[in-house]
Amino acid sequence: MTIDRRGLADFLRRSRSRIRPGDAGLSAGPRRRTPGLRREEVAQLAGMSADYYTRLEQARGPQPSPQMLAALARALRLTADEHDHLHLLAGHRPPARASVDQHVAPGLLHLLDQLPGTPAQILSALGDVLAQNALARALLGGVCTVSEHGRNLVWRWFTDPDARAAYPADEHGHYSRVHVADLRAAFGRRADDPAAHRLVARLSAASAEFAELWERHEVAVRRRSRMRVLHPAIGPLDLDCQVLLAPAGDQRVVILTPPPGTDSADRLALLRVVGEQDFSHVG
Repeated sequence: MTIDRRGLADFLRRSRSRIRPGDAGLSAGPRRRTPGLRREEVAQLAGMSADYYTRLEQARGPQPSPQMLAALARALRLTADEHDHLHLLAGHRPPARASVDQHVAPGLLHLLDQLPGTPAQILSALGDVLAQNALARALLGGVCTVSEHGRNLVWRWFTDPDARAAYPADEHGHYSRVHVADLRAAFGRRADDPAAHRLVARLSAASAEFAELWERHEVAVRRRSRMRVLHPAIGPLDLDCQVLLAPAGDQRVVILTPPPGTDSADRLALLRVVGEQDFSHVG
C-alpha cells in the first residue's frame, strides 16, 4: 500500500479544525484565531515534534508508523472508523480490530476532560499510557509518547530510575511485584499477541529484577490500592487508586482520589495552579 500524502494532509487538517481546545483539556486563550486545535497542540497531545506534524499536514512528511498513527488518532479524538481511514491514507492496513487496544474511544477521552480536579489516565492491558488529563500529566508526568515501549509503565519502572523517584524507596519492591503480577495476568489473556511477547522479552533482557519476578509467576489484576506520590513541588500526596475496566478494547481508566481526612485534596488543588511545569521526576 502507498501513502496518500495529500489525502492524509487534508484529513489531518479537517480533523484538527473540528476539535475545540476545551474538548482536549486545553485552554482556548484570549487570542485564538484557529477554529480548532493548533498544529503544535496536536503534536503535543500526540507526543511528537511540531515540525514532524507540520510536515504531515503539508503533504511532505515521511510515512508515519502505526504507533504514530495511533497517537494521532487519540490526539484528534478519532472514531474507530476514522482511525482505520487514517491508517489507509498513511499506506498501512488498519490493525485487526480484535487485537487492538491502542485506540481510545472519544467518549473515554471526554470523560478524562470532565475530571479537571482528579488525576485520571487510560491504560492499555499491557500498561501503555494511552491518554491522560492535565492533572495526571502534572502529577505523574506526560508519558503518552509514540514509541512502542516509551509510554509503557512497566518498561519505564524497570529501566528508568527516574520513574521510581516519585515513590518512597521502601515501597519500590512492592510496586515491582504489583507491576509484574498485573502484566502476567494480561499476558495470560493475550498469549497470541506479539506486542505482549516483545514487551516481556525486552523487559527480561533489560532488567534482572523483572526476570526474577516474572519467574515467580505471580498473578494479580490491579483494581484498587493506596499509593503515595512524592511530587517535587507540592510534596507527598496519599491517593486512592481506583481502576475501572472500559466496556471494550481491554483498556482501564485509572482515577486517583485523595482519601478523606488528609491534606492531599488541598495539595491537588495547588497542583492545578502550579500546572505542568518541568520538574525533575516523571512518575
